[in-house]
Amino acid sequence: MSTRSAPTPRSCRARPALLLLAALALGGCSFGRLWEPSREQVLERILPSAVQVVLEQQEGRRVRSSSGIAIGARGGGHETECFVVTAGHTVSGPGAATKAIYVVFDRHRGGGTKVPATVVAHRDVPNLDVAILRARSERCAPARPAAAPVLGEPVWVVAFPWGRHMTLGTGIVSQIAIDGDKDAPSRLMVDALVGYGSSGGGVFEARTARLLGVIEGYNTARVTAQGSGASWYIDVPMPGQTFVTPVSDIQRFLAEIGHAELFSGDGPRVETEPDAPGAG
Repeated sequence: MSTRSAPTPRSCRARPALLLLAALALGGCSFGRLWEPSREQVLERILPSAVQVVLEQQEGRRVRSSSGIAIGARGGGHETECFVVTAGHTVSGPGAATKAIYVVFDRHRGGGTKVPATVVAHRDVPNLDVAILRARSERCAPARPAAAPVLGEPVWVVAFPWGRHMTLGTGIVSQIAIDGDKDAPSRLMVDALVGYGSSGGGVFEARTARLLGVIEGYNTARVTAQGSGASWYIDVPMPGQTFVTPVSDIQRFLAEIGHAELFSGDGPRVETEPDAPGAG
């Protein structure tokens, strides 16, 4: 009479290891997908890309301030050409062409480094509010573009409201307009609160540090106070209604002006990119 031997414990222990090896093989060199950077690592990637944009009179008096994000670089060292995206309305309007434009790098470290900038191209129309600036700085740390936004995606928002210090906020993607909805003022909204001077600030995926878009503007609610004296009012930003120019619109605009390669996501990675240990 024949007998059937029981499976050995060794084969049972080996099975989970074989499954893990098979999963890694199917995913290629994708160990990094099983690992997410810490909040500190994400911010180390985000903050250096944020810049302040300043417009001044010839005598040096500041007349306008906004925010911006470095998106591309050419060259190296002191001769690095840094390309910055900001809101188109920052450099448009009466008298804007006669003002001197500056970009301030390294503001997350304090006072920063202020350098002259020029306008490569800009557009300030109802369906697009974007400008591309060029400056020379070895402190250029371009952001990397994100994929299509997802409703409810957690975000970091970096800007310089009221022309002062860098402000870091959080929120989620609160609205994504359906493609083809021509009546929508913007195809992307986040619920992070922003203020005057935040236009052009970056909206980043909180998990990956990749750029989803730049702030275009925000809706406000007017609050009026009445009493024995003269009435007065204040316009308060409405949560959930911060409009964002999405990366897809920025990339389309760059293609139109002949600079599609600046922000395609295929460029060389910078040292501050958060990576998984051993990923390759």
